[in-house]
Amino acid sequence: MLTRIRNAQAAGHAKVAMRASKLKHTIASILEREGFVARVEKQADGINEILCIWLKYTQVSPTKKMPAIQEVTRVSKQGCRIYVKQSEIQKVKNGYGIAIVSTSQGVMTGAEAYRRGLGGEYICRVW
Repeated sequence: MLTRIRNAQAAGHAKVAMRASKLKHTIASILEREGFVARVEKQADGINEILCIWLKYTQVSPTKKMPAIQEVTRVSKQGCRIYVKQSEIQKVKNGYGIAIVSTSQGVMTGAEAYRRGLGGEYICRVW
């Protein structure tokens, strides 16, 4: 999912669509709430559900637009899971970015997990 968003923004696409899952929808909703994507929508396509994410850009000049997401880095991978305690959650890019952490109380940003005193799987960093 993160690679598809990264590639779509590099190509300048307006939206990206993929098969939906609860985790993908939750991560996309966090990105929408934090202002990194414009809109997130789940659509039914027969048996499967499709997750559509509208990407956000800032107009730099009349011909150039800059994506809202500068970089997305996957931290915990399928072959090597990374878990962090509350004290190990750090600010991303000095507070300009967000960390997404999967805790026992759901998926949330690193700042929320720190405030609640939770740790968990460190999914990704976005800035």
